[in-house]
Amino acid sequence: MPKHAETRQLPYSPEQMFDLVADVGRYGEFLPWVSAVRVRSNGETEMVADLIVGFKGLRESFTSRVQKTRPERIHVDYLEGPLSHLTNDWVFRSDGQGGCFVDFAVDFAFRNRMFEMLAGQVFDRALRKMIGAFEDRARALYGAGGAASGSSSSSAQNTA
Repeated sequence: MPKHAETRQLPYSPEQMFDLVADVGRYGEFLPWVSAVRVRSNGETEMVADLIVGFKGLRESFTSRVQKTRPERIHVDYLEGPLSHLTNDWVFRSDGQGGCFVDFAVDFAFRNRMFEMLAGQVFDRALRKMIGAFEDRARALYGAGGAASGSSSSSAQNTA
């Protein structure tokens, strides 16, 4: 069961990062391996969305419920698809300098043992690529940033 938790300091406001992460409908534009997104419902505090992801010839779809507490938290629960479970949390905290700390945690497991073994082999690399895609998207939307100068500090905990 891959698990990962990390904190990054970014030069964007909690509101900006909340908006970026909450815009699930645009994930196909910048997230690696996301080939399609369908937002089933989207309200102020909750969204249900389907994502189709593909990697090395494997293609799967899954559905998640996204709970939004503006601007400080986004929590994702898995509803259906090839996983046995998935939880994902984003917490956005002001750094007091115009930027924010982003706390990110993910915990998931596949039903299929073969997928689980494949995920374990590429999990770290895939996660770094995904987190980098969110940071690149923030730079594209909001510029190089302001007060926090774009530095990132991370404390990662990963068990696969």
